[in-house]
Amino acid sequence: MSGANVPAVLILLGPPGAGKGTQARMLEDRFGLVQLSTGDLLRAAVAAGTPAGLAAKTVMEAGGLVSDEIVLAILKDRMAEPDTARGVILDGFPRTAGQAEALDRLLAEAGGRVTAAISLEVDDAAMVGRVSGRYTCAGCGEGYHDEFKLPATAGTCDKCGGTAFKRRADDNAETVRARLQAYHAQTAPLIAHYRAMGVLETIDAMGPIESIAEGLGTIVGRVSA
Repeated sequence: MSGANVPAVLILLGPPGAGKGTQARMLEDRFGLVQLSTGDLLRAAVAAGTPAGLAAKTVMEAGGLVSDEIVLAILKDRMAEPDTARGVILDGFPRTAGQAEALDRLLAEAGGRVTAAISLEVDDAAMVGRVSGRYTCAGCGEGYHDEFKLPATAGTCDKCGGTAFKRRADDNAETVRARLQAYHAQTAPLIAHYRAMGVLETIDAMGPIESIAEGLGTIVGRVSA
């Protein structure tokens, strides 16, 4: 979806740990796009007191799940704001084929469509090692990895000199494998949906961050020109 007065709509697909957030921020800086996370959108709409935000607040305060209709209403409001004129990167939505179809209808109402759905392809076994090996400095939050990024001096943070480190409870091999299985089951229909639309792109997300960014930049530059 590109053209006069029609913003690009990019969707990044990839399991937890694939680097979607990092790559989205780099695409924002390079192309003037705006990353839209459903969690951030909901919080901002609630804080702003918009009609859709108030509806979401009522549901969340009752302990319920915010409906697709409310999420789409909030997304529609956000995409109408001036800073999204160059385009948006959707992070965390859609998650199901039904949500994808609802998004298609929403975009069609404005004369647009999804520009590209980019799947960050990963090797599951390597991803288990990548995610389960992560840990951070308890003092400053600097990130490390058992294999890829150890402190220069064992047991001492390079950034702040701290000696206490921590790991997320869910960054273990068993949990990561379960998350990957759930992701593939959930995302398979989306892959099929966007392939049928002719907007699916894939990229190897197991290489260096800079190489992935270069590949993504080539795709985004081509589809949003």
